[in-house]
Amino acid sequence: MKKLTAVQLRAGLAKLPEWKLADGKLHREYKFPDFTHAFGFMALAATSAERMGHHPEWFNVYNRVVVDLSTHDAGGITKKDLELAGLMESFAKKLQ
Repeated sequence: MKKLTAVQLRAGLAKLPEWKLADGKLHREYKFPDFTHAFGFMALAATSAERMGHHPEWFNVYNRVVVDLSTHDAGGITKKDLELAGLMESFAKKLQ
C-alpha cells in the first residue's frame, strides 16, 4: 500500500471533518457518555481493525478514546487509514 499524496489526503480528510493531521498521523479524540460506551467503541473498532490487518494506536481514559492512524509499512497515511477512520466514525455515531 502506498502513502497518500497531499491531494489524496486532503480529499480524504474532507470526508472526515473531525479528524486532523498530527505528527504525520490521522488524529481524532472521541468522547462518549461513559466508560462502557468508550469500551464498546473500542471493541467494535478492534474487530474491524483485526479483519483489515490494520491496527490503531489508541489511548483510553474513562469516557475518552484518542486515536492515531498511520500505516507504518508505507511510512505515512494510506487508504487503509482513511477506511478505518470512516468505520470508526460510523461506530462512534451509534455510541455517542
